[in-house]
Amino acid sequence: MSFVELPENVVLCRNLAGGEWRMPEGATLLDVRSPYTGTVIGRVPLTSAAGVDQVVEAARPALASWRMLPLRERTQHLFRFRHLLEKDLSRLANLAASEAGKTVAEARAGLLKGLEVCEFALSLQNLDSGSHLEVSRGVTCEYRREPMGIVAGITPFNFPAMVPMWMFPISVTLGNVFILKPSEKVPLTACALGELMREAGYPPGVFSIVHGGKEAVDALVAHPDVKALAFVGSSAVARQVYVRGSERGKRVLALGGAKNHLIIAPDADPELTAQAVVDSFTGCAGQRCMAGSVLVAVGDVGQVLTDIVRRAEKLEVGPGMGAIIDKGSVDRLEQAIARAESEGASVVLDGRGKRPKGEAWAGGHWLGPSILDHVRPDMEAARRELFGPVLSIIRVPTLSAALAVENASPYGNAASIFTTSGAVAQAVVEGVNAGMVGVNVGVPVPREPFSFGGTGESRFGHGDITGPSSLDFWTQLKKVTRKWSARTDGSWMS
Repeated sequence: MSFVELPENVVLCRNLAGGEWRMPEGATLLDVRSPYTGTVIGRVPLTSAAGVDQVVEAARPALASWRMLPLRERTQHLFRFRHLLEKDLSRLANLAASEAGKTVAEARAGLLKGLEVCEFALSLQNLDSGSHLEVSRGVTCEYRREPMGIVAGITPFNFPAMVPMWMFPISVTLGNVFILKPSEKVPLTACALGELMREAGYPPGVFSIVHGGKEAVDALVAHPDVKALAFVGSSAVARQVYVRGSERGKRVLALGGAKNHLIIAPDADPELTAQAVVDSFTGCAGQRCMAGSVLVAVGDVGQVLTDIVRRAEKLEVGPGMGAIIDKGSVDRLEQAIARAESEGASVVLDGRGKRPKGEAWAGGHWLGPSILDHVRPDMEAARRELFGPVLSIIRVPTLSAALAVENASPYGNAASIFTTSGAVAQAVVEGVNAGMVGVNVGVPVPREPFSFGGTGESRFGHGDITGPSSLDFWTQLKKVTRKWSARTDGSWMS
């Protein structure tokens, strides 16, 4: 049984610069291995600072003409890109799954969420018409939304298509030229997106790709021609990117990690709650910032907890839950489970050593769903983002205590409450500090045009990465005041 279609041949990735695929001079090639099998499926160049400069130089000529096109004309390319992406959905889903470890269904869902952002960007031609007002007799004021210029997005391994598509459809539609720096662990999907952007007819240089690791990131952050940076990754790196980019006068929005809490009240719907919790902490093998990694059990919810363990136990790695990105991550997660146990937590479901049947998957990186009970708020498992299919259960007597646990976290990405009481739900909605809140929803990702973004250590910078808030990140407002003749009947402003 095959869970995913791996590339038939090893894919050699190149930078996309000035509309052409180019191998950066002298770059070291890094093997890209599938988390499913451990086999090499691609090779990616680690671009130097000089190579990054070449990509930026190749993007510069496109800016003057692209930004001057009317918004409606810029959207025509995005219509074609969206059509091409829909046609190629199955291949792209398998490609993203093969390098990121997620199931094909999860990879497809990520692509569809990216398409949703495309549709929001396409709506801008009708929604974002600026503003014009006669403010006094003979005097008008208006604002014009103008692009920042050359901008960049630095994206993580866990969503090879969706996270880049949070950024570039909106950014280029608003008149910017965009440089994507994907994770060196998942470059294949980025190259496929780049090829579709070329096929969609975007002028050379409007969309570029630069591959690499830390040196490439540092070079983009430092480059004087890159005016805005969007980043998604760990909180530690997000903070560094934000600080270093802001020091250089760039506009920066850096989304970091999370420790999301799922609060279960005694009156919660048992079946809905149990399945939502399992889907939340095991989806994408827990490798997503929206995973519910801490369950806060309020009072007597023992039957729901039993059902959560039962459902998670039945989930098979491979067909039901994807792989972990690499061996180092598996080792880190297994060590975290062992530390939690040594600190007094009960391992009620142990996913260590689980793997799919079949020799083909023997070299893959696997960890089954794991559940830790009787976790204390001060334990590492309760505080630190583990980024894997590990659920930590904290038991509290009251809803107030549950809110205290959630709000003590430095992160502020997401939280959910499971209850049949409107009053309880409202108390949580109003009481948590998280930027995204769910009611009986395990993964409270807003649908567009409701924007994506957290608070606290989960976001450095102002605004959200999608939705109306993103327009102010990728553009700046130019205000124009006009008067054509002197008026004797005007106000002080005339």
